[in-house]
Amino acid sequence: MGVRKKQMAERLKAEKQKIAFAKLNNCPTSPRKMRLVADLVRGAEVEKALAILRFSPKEASRRLEKLLLSAIANWQAKNEEADVEEAELFIKEITVDSGRMLKRLRPAPQGRAHRIRKRSNHVTLVLGSNNNTQS
Repeated sequence: MGVRKKQMAERLKAEKQKIAFAKLNNCPTSPRKMRLVADLVRGAEVEKALAILRFSPKEASRRLEKLLLSAIANWQAKNEEADVEEAELFIKEITVDSGRMLKRLRPAPQGRAHRIRKRSNHVTLVLGSNNNTQS
């Protein structure tokens, strides 16, 4: 029983070495707009995703590009001896969840008021490695 747990722990440690993640919390963009950009790069290789984000006209793509660069840096910190180009990194998972909502009032005709909801989101990006040479 103890040997099996030890092997399982080593296997999980090897799996954790292959992935890296980065989080962006309370980004002041609506989740719907951010998901449009996140869907463009989901499952793509890192170099291709960076090119897509760099040339996308949407404002959310700038924030996602910065988040992707942060995830790459996190992967490099975990694997100092490995090379990014040889690792064949790709975006394994990217999720966009709604964050805090700021509620404001906007004046409306005839003394009324309309509620304005300023939405924000949380983005979690997970990088995976296709290359199995590292242990």
